[in-house]
Amino acid sequence: MLDQLRKRGVPCIDSDTLAHGVTSAGTEATAAIADRFGTDILAPDGSVNRAKLGAIVFADPAARHDLEAIVHPAVYRAIAAGLRGFELLGDSPFAVVDIPLLYETGAEKDFDRVVVTACSPDLQLARLRERGMSDAEARQRLAAQWPTNEKAARADFVIRTDGSFEDTDRQVADLVQRSFTK
Repeated sequence: MLDQLRKRGVPCIDSDTLAHGVTSAGTEATAAIADRFGTDILAPDGSVNRAKLGAIVFADPAARHDLEAIVHPAVYRAIAAGLRGFELLGDSPFAVVDIPLLYETGAEKDFDRVVVTACSPDLQLARLRERGMSDAEARQRLAAQWPTNEKAARADFVIRTDGSFEDTDRQVADLVQRSFTK
């Protein structure tokens, strides 16, 4: 969806990309992760080995909580800086931030509106498997999140992604046109 928004000139921030940045070599977050989980969690380049760490934190809720306590503050600081930059540029009346764990972190109150992308749990699992996850890994990832229907019930807008690309694109265009134009 971010690509579709960007094509329409909407500035976007991807929190997962920011999380990769804060867990790269030499960052405070990477040092804290190595302190908590051991230096064998680091890749040869000094960044966090996400596959190794994922195997640990998605099998242990306490470990996941510890990781989130390290990574989320750094990501939210980067989001705030990015939004401030967009505001200073003044080129757009709004920006979009993609945060998969928005409700789980309690940060939904920090945003004017919330858009949830939704599809069936079976399709979510299939998409995670297409990215190379085993069924067990995919289920662990989904279990760490609120169910999509709960997120959708709280959202201001819902974009269904279980149809065709054209269906999703039309919903994005409608959302931009209807809700965010001045």
